[in-house]
Amino acid sequence: MTEMEAGKAEGPSADDYALVAKAAVEVEAPDLPYRPTMPRNRGAPIALVGAGGISGTHLDAYARHGLNVVAICSRDLDRARARRDAYFPGARVTDDFDSLLRDPNVSVLDLTAHADVRLDLMRRALNADKHVLSQKPFVEDLDDGRELVELAERRGLKLAVNQNGRWAPHLAYIREAVYAGLIGEVTGVHVEIRWNHGWIAGTPFEAMDDLILWDFGIHWFDFLASVIDDRAHLVHATTARAAGQTARPPLLAQALIAFDGGQASLVFDGATRYGARDSTSVIGAKGVVSSTGPDLGHQSVELYTEAGVARPRLTGAWFNDGFAGTMGELLCAIEDGREPLNSARGNLSSLKLCQAALRSVQSGIPAPV
Repeated sequence: MTEMEAGKAEGPSADDYALVAKAAVEVEAPDLPYRPTMPRNRGAPIALVGAGGISGTHLDAYARHGLNVVAICSRDLDRARARRDAYFPGARVTDDFDSLLRDPNVSVLDLTAHADVRLDLMRRALNADKHVLSQKPFVEDLDDGRELVELAERRGLKLAVNQNGRWAPHLAYIREAVYAGLIGEVTGVHVEIRWNHGWIAGTPFEAMDDLILWDFGIHWFDFLASVIDDRAHLVHATTARAAGQTARPPLLAQALIAFDGGQASLVFDGATRYGARDSTSVIGAKGVVSSTGPDLGHQSVELYTEAGVARPRLTGAWFNDGFAGTMGELLCAIEDGREPLNSARGNLSSLKLCQAALRSVQSGIPAPV
């Protein structure tokens, strides 16, 4: 009997039962294209529509990356002027959306307006032959989304969604590791986030019943869709109010997702006053890539494969590189004549996942995707 045969004959060891992991050797981290991409020509004229709170993040990102914002449109001209003066002093300010549609010097519209008006703005922009970056969530009704996607395609335009989490450095590196085949076919995706979302009390966000899964969680449904494609077929989700929370909507939510050959879990503890934490793991047939840290902006990534463990040192942050990434990718797609990574057509898969979770919450049973 060989030594290997003798070992097998003895059965599992105590370490096997105790799930003791073997130490991995340190290896060099693969150089992956996780940073936001920018077009060769950064002069494409952009108009931003909506000067609300998030618009400053967009404009700051565009200014830092040398993009060209030529107009800012808002019903509140004072707020639009403040945004212009802070980020793009040469941009014109207007409260007339139609003037942007008539302006041949505007080729791309960044629509940051609220969902209740954004659908009409997207239709009008596409019919005026403008490329569009839509705020997320893209649409509330999938039929509306399909209509817009088909309209853009008929007119030869690019329609993208501001899923800025795709360019958070840690999530982008994980995604690129999956795309490069470094961990093999994905069998598990697990996200656990604990933070304090109670800041919404007294803001318009408090009126959203599905705040955590829809407005916040859409980033992680989108991330999940980006690494498993259309393999998901069932979602079981729940929400709850945390003991002691003062904000109106439930701040606790979770979703279990079944997909062909694998499983996923998204757990959101949005009423965590102390000890905030954010972790993401993607498990594959040949390895694991994961990240962890105290918040979305400070994450450490590890890549485990047969060769050992790699710990890339990433640069950048979700805010504001994520916002530069969404617009940069759209401009690159326009320039190269291809679909953007954050295309509206692709985003329909993310919305299907998220909406299945919402249906599951309402029914109390798993919902098909």
